[in-house]
Amino acid sequence: MSKNVTPYKNSVLGKKEQVAKMFDTISGNYDNLNRVISFGIDVKWRKKVLNIVSNTNPKSILDIATGTGDLAILMSQTKAEKIIGLDISIGMLEVGKKKIAAKNLSNTIEMILGDSENMSFDDNSFDAITVAFGVRNFENLEKGLTEILRVLKPGGIFVILETSIPEKTPYKQGYNFYSKNILPIIGKLFSKDDVAYGYLSESAAAFPYGEALNNILRKTGFIDVVALPQTFGVATIYSASKK
Repeated sequence: MSKNVTPYKNSVLGKKEQVAKMFDTISGNYDNLNRVISFGIDVKWRKKVLNIVSNTNPKSILDIATGTGDLAILMSQTKAEKIIGLDISIGMLEVGKKKIAAKNLSNTIEMILGDSENMSFDDNSFDAITVAFGVRNFENLEKGLTEILRVLKPGGIFVILETSIPEKTPYKQGYNFYSKNILPIIGKLFSKDDVAYGYLSESAAAFPYGEALNNILRKTGFIDVVALPQTFGVATIYSASKK
């Protein structure tokens, strides 16, 4: 299991509430800051997720921890009839709704405030489920994954895009220096919340990746679990299915 890293160390709030508060605070700058932090490579990673999902020809897609809707908007290229973006941050969802309306996708994509660890959807509701940079924010990882398995249709695909840690020299050393020293500074320059990007760095370092996350997915009940490291291992795409 992953270490329970929270944004605000001295807060009496639970991790879920802290994460929602943090993302509400940084929602206005989140998209631009993401591009800067990842040097724009996150766009390429999301397109790879799109290709994996597109190959299954889904009619219904759920994008969990959708944030401002980048991945949900990209998923519209699959020609799915219905796409739902779920997030616990009202601020992020409001930014996403404006982006969706600007692209005339409001009839296809619905943004919903909700908890990924306790979803209101029926069993076996979605052909495909995606999560980009969100599973490490779950308060209880296995509970969240169990919920995802529940609402995924048998034979459906589940795809995670998440940060990971390079294992080869010199990429590992470069990544550690950047995440611990540079990323928090960039975050403070762009964000009103000076702890937010320190949390994102710390949570990424503590989160299980590669075979460790594969094993958690299998333990939860997913099958056909595959991990695909991206860009020297600074991120990984995981795909899995349901019996």
